[in-house]
Amino acid sequence: MTFDEKRLAALREKYGNDKAGEIFDPKFAKVGEKIFSNGTRAAPYAGVPTFVSAPYRQVDQRDPDVRDLDVAIVGVPMDLGVTNRPGSRFGPRALRAIDRIGPYNHVLDCAPVFDLKVADIGDVPFSSRYRLEMSHDDIEAYHTKLVSQGVLPLSVGGDHSITHPIMKAIAKKHGPVGMIHIDAHCDTGGAFDQTKFHHGGPFRNAVLDGVLDPVRTIQIGIRGPAEYLWEFSYESGMTVIHAEEINGLGIAAIIEKAKAVIGDGPTYLSFDIDSLDPSVAPGTGTPEVGGLTSREALELIRGFKGVNLVGGDVVEVAPQYDANHNTAHVGAQILFEILSLMVYSPAIKAR
Repeated sequence: MTFDEKRLAALREKYGNDKAGEIFDPKFAKVGEKIFSNGTRAAPYAGVPTFVSAPYRQVDQRDPDVRDLDVAIVGVPMDLGVTNRPGSRFGPRALRAIDRIGPYNHVLDCAPVFDLKVADIGDVPFSSRYRLEMSHDDIEAYHTKLVSQGVLPLSVGGDHSITHPIMKAIAKKHGPVGMIHIDAHCDTGGAFDQTKFHHGGPFRNAVLDGVLDPVRTIQIGIRGPAEYLWEFSYESGMTVIHAEEINGLGIAAIIEKAKAVIGDGPTYLSFDIDSLDPSVAPGTGTPEVGGLTSREALELIRGFKGVNLVGGDVVEVAPQYDANHNTAHVGAQILFEILSLMVYSPAIKAR
């Protein structure tokens, strides 16, 4: 027998009559033990769709009991703060409908839905579909109930104005947070059209409210014609990495820079889908050419393993502008990556 014939014989001996779900590598076997049951695993196309196929938890919207959870994934279907195209109110539903996300993250070496106590607990209950400031109050009140029970919120918008009230809720427990902000826009603009509450200004509002530490904030992927609106970012002490700098700096250097900026303190990760190039993710309200590829975004996020995350969000997915569902697909994958980071967050270990 030749070498190849011997190798084939050995492979046939080991794998030719394997049982369903049998995995020999000890590392992968541990993963398989979590995911497989009776020789199979849940079909991705079956059942009620949830965020990243997490278990669904029906909760009392007035008094949600999530004390046993590590992470609560919550939809925030509100887009009253957009300055351009509406539609991100449909983002949570679109991300829930995406299948085959996870369950194993081979880069971060975890299966977060199995490694954490996590559930999709539905959507923030809104008092009015018309009043933006009232909606922000509802978001803050609901997230306050979650955070007060020690759970980490992972939210799906909705437009980017939702992050300000979420930060207000988180700061009640953790104090001012640092932030990793991946976006095409700094979102530190001022008031216009008689209001400061819009998706172009949540982080100015958050700093002025004392819930976001600008010195511990880094904004990555910034580009487009609105640069003249972002002076607050620089004056407050935020670190801004423009999209045009990414190729020269490299993703690894940006990750190290971000870690130096945020340090070990409580940190929030906010991902606006328009950080991606519209060739990758056209389904958003304010697309800007020259953005990140999906591969770059994944490499960037995965580099934050071990960061002290106390919350995160994925926002601005407006699925009706993308007939191929690519935007929702990449948004769901980003959600999965942030959830994977939470497996390693000191905030989880400290619970």
